[in-house]
Parts: sequence; structure tokens; C-alpha cells
Amino acid sequence: MSAPTMSPARRPFRAYRTAFLRITAFLVVGAVAAFAGGFGIFATYVGNLATPEQVAGADAIVVLTGGQARIDAAFQLLRAGKGKRLLITGVNPATLPRDLRPQTAKDRQLFNCCVDFDYEARDTIGNANESAKWVQLNGYDSIIVVTNNYHMPRSLLELGRHTGASVEPYPVVNTRLDDGRWLSEPQALRVLMTEYIKYVVSLLRGLMPEGMQQEAIKFVQGAQSQS
Repeated sequence: MSAPTMSPARRPFRAYRTAFLRITAFLVVGAVAAFAGGFGIFATYVGNLATPEQVAGADAIVVLTGGQARIDAAFQLLRAGKGKRLLITGVNPATLPRDLRPQTAKDRQLFNCCVDFDYEARDTIGNANESAKWVQLNGYDSIIVVTNNYHMPRSLLELGRHTGASVEPYPVVNTRLDDGRWLSEPQALRVLMTEYIKYVVSLLRGLMPEGMQQEAIKFVQGAQSQS
């Protein structure tokens, strides 16, 4: 008994399906490779960021809350006269100024005269928005931005979209990740991957029309509030 033969009408369909599956597989493999390669570049870049020993002065300093080390570093810059004023953005509404105020009398005076607080921002997008308002209100042309090394790329990306001031990064390094150390640190690897995904999402959001960007921001903020 001879094997059944495929009808001529089905042969083009099978050829198209095979081609479609091959193209899809190629695109998936390419996307995965691009994502993995991008992560390697991102992690290496972040790992090589270091707190500068010397930093040029600016009109003001902005610190994105997320750890006491960030605030301490920002206040040291203020004390050294690297900026006229300091904005602490994203402060928890339950946190009082005295909870962040330095202990020495001299520093308290500087803190009371030259530090502003933002209680509105809840994420990096909000940090950028509120910082831009503060920069515009005070007429500043340059700022030093203080945040952790892993958070710096996304912070600069968002700030660049919202403020026209020149931005000088001041990364805070809690754990050294240079020389590929992030590969052997599971916690650091997890943080870097999470931040890289957020960075990619932020990049993609920038390609959307303005109206879609606002909807995307609302979606992201809603997802974060539920997590």
C-alpha cells in the first residue's frame, strides 16, 4: 500500500508554516542573545562605576532616597560646598526631617538652612519629575545626582528626559562589583538583573508617543504599588 501523498494545495501552506517557524525561532534566539549581551554590558558598566574622589561643583545636589549611605554621601557634598542646596527626593511620608538630620550642631545648622524634602515621588520616574520641578523653581543649571551605582543608569535616563540641567553622576558603591565580581554574588546579580529589566523598559517607553508614555507610566506605577 503506497504512502498518502500531500495534496498540491497544502504544500504552499506547509512551506509558509515552516518558514514562519524558522523566522520566529531566529527572532527569539536573537532577542535572547541581545538581552543577555545587553545585560553583560550593563552589569560591567555598573560594576566599574566608582565614587569619585574629586567632583566638580554644581548649582545643587539631588539625592534619590533608598538608603542612608546615599543621604550621607549627598550631605558630605553639601558640607564640602559642592552645591548651594540639597534636595532629598522620595522621602517616606512617615519620615520626619529630624530622622535624617545630622547629629553635630554645625551640621544641623547647614541641614536646616539648605536641605529640601520631596514627599511626592514614589519611584524613579517620580524622582525625576519632582527633581525637575525643584531645579526649574530655583533656576539651577547644573546638579550632582547621588544614588547607588546600580541605580545610576536609569536615574540619569529619567532625569535627562525631565530636566534641562546638566547632570553630574555621583554613584554610591556599597558592594564592589568590578572585575566581574557580580558574577559570583547572587544577591548582586539579582539586583542587577532587576535593574536592567527596568532600564530596558524605560528605554522602550521613551520610543512611545507621548500619550502612550503616560499610560505606560501609570501601568508601571500601578504594578509597583501592588507588588
